[in-house]
Amino acid sequence: MSSPDKRTAVKPMTILDRILSIEIVRVTERAAVAAARMSGRGNEKEADQAAVDAMRREMNKLPIDGTIVIGEGERDEAPMLFIGEKVGNKNGPKVDIAVDPLEGTTLCAKNMPGAIATMAMAEGGTLLNAPDVYMDKIAIGPGYPEGVVDLDAPADDNIRALAKAKGVQPAEITALILDRPRHADLIEAVRKTGASIRFITDGDVAGVIHTADPNTTGIDIYLGIGGAPEGVLAAAALACIGGQIQGRLVLDTEEKRERARKMGIRDPRKKYAMHDMVQGDCVFSATGVTTGSMLHGVRFRHGIIETETVVMRSATGTVRWIRGEHRQLEKFKL
Repeated sequence: MSSPDKRTAVKPMTILDRILSIEIVRVTERAAVAAARMSGRGNEKEADQAAVDAMRREMNKLPIDGTIVIGEGERDEAPMLFIGEKVGNKNGPKVDIAVDPLEGTTLCAKNMPGAIATMAMAEGGTLLNAPDVYMDKIAIGPGYPEGVVDLDAPADDNIRALAKAKGVQPAEITALILDRPRHADLIEAVRKTGASIRFITDGDVAGVIHTADPNTTGIDIYLGIGGAPEGVLAAAALACIGGQIQGRLVLDTEEKRERARKMGIRDPRKKYAMHDMVQGDCVFSATGVTTGSMLHGVRFRHGIIETETVVMRSATGTVRWIRGEHRQLEKFKL
């Protein structure tokens, strides 16, 4: 991936020095393997549940006093990993955790490319604590002036501004957009500039990450409305590898606004920059469930389970790609 922007140096926090990257990797590996066992079986809920159960079991082994601040609903919706749930063995630092145990449940259920298991961890009180609602987002990769694109600007203006900053014509820009009816006007505005659109059916964490390396992925900008949990997870990844992201919670009913107020969100129209969603040092990990453009999926062969994981840390800008061969298969039994 591209080198991170030159940002204000983040002093590595000893609170995360105690949490080895490999321990984070084990969490997403276990979730990915559990979900992969359900791949192609057509049951989204069972696949998601398998990933949740495996992720919870592994997180509870970690030497942390963790709180889920981004999860699958803010009320006690056990057995899902809900916002406010406590995880870890309590013998360690207080940390915030964002999770999406199975991003792309439909992709997994249909054995389609791009399903991943993902999580982010940061010092307690530094990740955005937001309800499980939609979020309007815009994201680009590293190397551009701050504010070259803006969530409040029309989509066509953002495409032209990005093209100008990149030194190309708008027709050479490719936008990634979730294929949803709600994006009809957005799609029309982007196409009027001459820019290309690549659609995805699910998986906007990986979609945002793709903007960080347009020379490889062909993606210059992410636009549109997806999940708020995915937005925070994507922000954590970009904090590690560079880029810009802005988001706004879609609080379009009084019930959603009340849920947000209970979490301390006073301005329902607040525009969140990356540093608003992820403050200070964080670690991000994602393991492939089904093979996609970012990660190879889980592969089962005689006596061995193969996984591929990317793990990143914002304080150091380090990105590690880990291909695992797991031979003690009893550890992966459900």
